[in-house]
Amino acid sequence: MSTLCKVSLLTTKSISNSPKFSFSPVIFSIKPITASHKVSTSKNLSLLTSKRRKWVIGSVTEDKEVFPADNKQLKDDKNGLLVNGSEDFEAVSSDDKEVVGDNDKLISRAINATIVLGAGTFAVTRLLTIDHDYWHGWTLYEILRYVPEHNWIAYEQALKANPVLAKMAISGIVYFIGDWIAQCYEGKPLFDFDLQRMFRSGLVGFTLHGSLSHYYYKFCEALFPFQDWWVVPAKVAFDQTVWAAVWNSIYFVVLGFLRFECAANIFSELKSTFWPMLTAGWKLWPFAHLVTYSVIPVEQRLLWVDCVELIWVTILSTYSNEKSEARILEATTEANSDSSSTSHEE
Repeated sequence: MSTLCKVSLLTTKSISNSPKFSFSPVIFSIKPITASHKVSTSKNLSLLTSKRRKWVIGSVTEDKEVFPADNKQLKDDKNGLLVNGSEDFEAVSSDDKEVVGDNDKLISRAINATIVLGAGTFAVTRLLTIDHDYWHGWTLYEILRYVPEHNWIAYEQALKANPVLAKMAISGIVYFIGDWIAQCYEGKPLFDFDLQRMFRSGLVGFTLHGSLSHYYYKFCEALFPFQDWWVVPAKVAFDQTVWAAVWNSIYFVVLGFLRFECAANIFSELKSTFWPMLTAGWKLWPFAHLVTYSVIPVEQRLLWVDCVELIWVTILSTYSNEKSEARILEATTEANSDSSSTSHEE
C-alpha cells in the first residue's frame, strides 16, 4: 500500500508540475429521484408515444381510404355474405356465378350436340336405307351403288305427289343449316350455336321461301315465254332486282317479328341494310342463275337454288341478325352496369 501511495503522489506531482496541463475541480452532485420527477418523465414518454401513433395513422390514411363500418352492406368478399350475418339479401360469390355459367354452357352444348348428331344420324340412315326392303341377297357395293339413283327417284315422286310441301321441306332444312353455318362463320364454337335463331331461320325457309319460290319460278316462266338468247339475261336481271329485293325484305322483317322486336326498329334496320344485302347478292347469284335459267328444269330449280342458298343464307342471316344481337348485347351490358352501380351505392 505504501508503495502504491508513493507512486500516485509522484504521478500527481509530475502532472501538476507539467506546464501543458491544467486541472480545475469538477463538482458532481447526486440528487435523489423524487415522485414529481417520475411523473414528468412518464408525461414526456406518453406525449412521445401519442405523437408517434398519430404520425403512423396519418401516414396510413394518406394511402388508404377509410370506409365507415356502420352499415349492413359490408360483405365478405371471399364468401359473398354479409359480415354481420344480416339476411337483407343473399349475395352470390363471383366463383359461384362462374361455375353456374360454365354448367349452363356445358348443358347447352350437350343439348345442341345431341340435336345435331340425332338429326344427322336420322338423315344419313334414311338416305342409306332407301332400299332396305330389297336388300335380301345384295352386297354392300350394290347397296351403295343404287343409293343416289333411288333417292333421286324418291324425290321426283315426292315432287309429283305434293310439289309445294317437298320444296318447303327442302328450303326449311337449308335455311336451318345455313344459319348454323352463319353462326360458325361469326366465330361461335361448333356446338355453341343459338338454337332459337336457327329455328327462326328454318321456320322462315319452310313456311315462306319454299312456297313462294315454287310460284315465283312459274310466274317467271309465264313472264318470259320466249326462247331467244336474251331471255336468260332478262330473267337473271329480273330475279336480282325485283325478286331479290322482295325476298330479302320479307326475310328480314319476318325474322324481326319472330324476335319480338318493335316495327320501328325492324324497318329502320331494313332501311340501313337493304342496299348492302342487295349488292352482296350480286356477287353470287348472277353466275348461279345463268345455270338456273338455262340448264335446270322448272321443277328442279328450287333444289339447285337451295344448294346455293347454303352460301347465301350465311350472308343473309348475318346481315339480319347482326344489329339486333349487337343491340341486345349493349342492353344487357348496360343493365349489368346499372345493377352493379346501384349495389355499390347501397
